Amino acid sequence: MLKRFTVLLTLSLIAWPFEAWAGCAPIAFGQPRIWRAAAGDDSVQITFLGHASFEIVSPRGVRAITDYNGYNIASEPPDIATMNHAHSSHYTSAPDPRIPHVLRGWKDGDAAPRYELTVQDMHVTNLPTNIRNWRGGTEIYGNSIFVFETAGLCIAHLGHLHHPLEPQDLNALGHIDVVMVAVDGAWTMSQSDAATVIDQLQPRVVIPMHYFTPDVLAGFLDMMRSKYAIEIRPSPMLELSRTTLPGQPTVIALPGGH
Repeated sequence: MLKRFTVLLTLSLIAWPFEAWAGCAPIAFGQPRIWRAAAGDDSVQITFLGHASFEIVSPRGVRAITDYNGYNIASEPPDIATMNHAHSSHYTSAPDPRIPHVLRGWKDGDAAPRYELTVQDMHVTNLPTNIRNWRGGTEIYGNSIFVFETAGLCIAHLGHLHHPLEPQDLNALGHIDVVMVAVDGAWTMSQSDAATVIDQLQPRVVIPMHYFTPDVLAGFLDMMRSKYAIEIRPSPMLELSRTTLPGQPTVIALPGGH
């Protein structure tokens, strides 16, 4: 009975078809992306602020903070704040009024969230997904995968994703270089499902988030060692460019996943 319930719950969480393109266009061999926010030799800075919040800084200094909650924040307000509706650690109803662009990643009324935003050399899109609600049911389009394209890189933040992706999701997302994925194994999805999503996306860099304790992170890293190189960094800040992406798929663990 439990197995049957799990299967039904998983099916109920699969995202409804979302026809609009979101994310970075797939790259044909020898062809450039449809949209390139910056030259491939430029660098982007990614700083883990804690929980599911990262600060992403483009080569021209455009700053975005993911899953902006009002307390895992940088010293200055960002240009862009993305939020998700899982619970209060992933959004705030009172974002700093100095933030020019606040992108709420959940459905408002009957409309699915849809963003196509360019600020100088940063381009932001989203793919809505369903999530579980607190009663064990499904909240339609309660989460968004936000994709940031800058420095010639496509960076996907999965938010509070609760299930593996469907083919239409992968088509919408296109090519992903860097992915931030929740690895708590309980509040979002199992660690094995998180590994499945990573295999689906095939990024060059995986950054775990939402892991709460070192033991939870260690369990995820041990599971990934057979397929991915593992790097544990002492600093929460990471600098990446197309030319400095690791030669093999790599999980880079940054401190701050509480």
